[in-house]
Amino acid sequence: MNFTPQTTVFVILSFEGPDVYSQAGGLGVRVKGLARTLAQLGYDTHLFFCGDPDLPGEETHEGGRLHYRRWCQWISARHRGGVYDGEDEKVRDWNSSLPLSLINQVIAPAVSSGRNVVVLGEEWHTAASMNLISDSLYYRGLRDRVVMLWNANNTFGFERINWGALAFATTMTTVSRYMKFRMWESGQNPMVIPNGIPRASIHDADPAALEEIRTAAAADYLCFKIGRFDPDKRWLMAVSAAGYLKRHGARVKLVIRGGREPHGGQVLSHAEHQGLTVVSVKAPGDPSGLATILRDNPDADMFNLTSFVSDDMLGVIYPACDAVLANSGHEPFGLVGLEVMAAGGLAVTGSTGEDYAQAYRNALVMETDDPIELVTALTLVKHRPKLAASIRRRGRVTARQYVWEKVIEELLLKVEFAAAQQAVRVPPAEPEAAKTQRRPQRKTPEPRG
Repeated sequence: MNFTPQTTVFVILSFEGPDVYSQAGGLGVRVKGLARTLAQLGYDTHLFFCGDPDLPGEETHEGGRLHYRRWCQWISARHRGGVYDGEDEKVRDWNSSLPLSLINQVIAPAVSSGRNVVVLGEEWHTAASMNLISDSLYYRGLRDRVVMLWNANNTFGFERINWGALAFATTMTTVSRYMKFRMWESGQNPMVIPNGIPRASIHDADPAALEEIRTAAAADYLCFKIGRFDPDKRWLMAVSAAGYLKRHGARVKLVIRGGREPHGGQVLSHAEHQGLTVVSVKAPGDPSGLATILRDNPDADMFNLTSFVSDDMLGVIYPACDAVLANSGHEPFGLVGLEVMAAGGLAVTGSTGEDYAQAYRNALVMETDDPIELVTALTLVKHRPKLAASIRRRGRVTARQYVWEKVIEELLLKVEFAAAQQAVRVPPAEPEAAKTQRRPQRKTPEPRG
C-alpha cells in the first residue's frame, strides 16, 4: 500500500460538518465519522466545512492529527438558520477564498515534506472549487503529487455541475450502486465506495432506559422517524400507516424529528387529517426526558421533536422502538438504516441505495409507497417476535461490516487506482522483505573458548 499514514495527508471538503449548525442530513454525519477515523488511523486529516460562526476558525483534535477548518463564518454570522442558509453566497466565498488557502497552508507544506495529498470533495458545492484547486496545482507544479476525488451523496445540484471539467480534474466516486446508475444519466461512471459508521455506534443501550421508554409509551406500535422534511423521505406514507393502525384499534406512538423544510407543514397537517393527535416538543436531553414526555401526553399519537437529537439519544431511541422508519423512496445510501442496525434496532428501509438491506433478514424493505405495505410489515413482526429478534441480530452483524475502518480499507484501494489514473507520483510500496530486514535481529552468541 502506497498511501500510508507516514506518506499521506487527507483533505476533506464539505459544506456540512460536525457542528450542530453544519448538520442538515447524512453528509455531516459522514464527514465527521470519516475524518475522525482517518485521524485515529494515523493520517494527518484536514476537514474544511461551513462551521458554526461562534466557534473557533480552526480546531485540532485526535492528538493533533485532525484539523477542523471552519469556512464562510463571516457569512454564517448573518445567516443563523444553518449550513444552507445563505447557500449561494457561501458557495461564491468558498470558491474565491478556499483553493489558494488550502494549497498554501496544507498541500504545499505536505508536498515539501515528501508526502502526497488526497483531496476528497463532497457534493455539488465543492465541484467548482475542485476544478480551481486542480488548475492551481498544475500552475504551481504540484498536481502530480495530489490525488483528487469528488464524491456524490445525492443528486442535489447536479444541474449546476460542469461535468466535463469535473471529470477532467477528478476521479468520481459515489456511495451506492443506485447512485452510480443515477449518475449514468449525467454521463458519468463513478466508483462506488460505501458510507460507514463509527465502531462506537455498535453498542447495547442501557436495558433500564429502554424499558422506561417502552413502558411510558404503553403502545402496540412505538415507531421513530428522523430526516429532512422532504417528500423523498416518504413522510406521508409513514403518517398514513400510523393513522391506519390507529383507526383499526391499535395504540400508536410515532416520534418524529424533521428539519426546517416547508414539507414539514404538510406532514403535520396530514397527520391531523389521519386522525392523529400531534404534540410538538423540544427534544429531551436523556431517555428519562423522553419517557416523561410520553407519560405526560397519554392521548397523543405523534410527537414532533423540534430541536436537535443527540447521537447518544438516538442510540437509545433506535433499539427502544418497535421499528425505525427510514422508508425513503429516493435514498442514495440510507445511513440512518445502518445506524439503526448498529444500535440493535429494527430498520424499515426503502429499496434504492440501501445496498446492505435484505428484506426480512436484517431489515424490513419497502418496495412501494403504499402505506398498507408498511402496515403489513409492522403487523407481521409484531405478531412474530422471533422474526423481529432475528432481524435485529442480523442487522447488528451487517453493521459490523460497515465500520469506518473497513470502509477506509476500500477507499485506500480506490485511491491507488485514482493515483494511477491521474498520473500522480507516489513513493513505491515498501516490499515486505525490506520491512523484515529492518527489524532488529537477535544476535547469535559468539562461541566461547
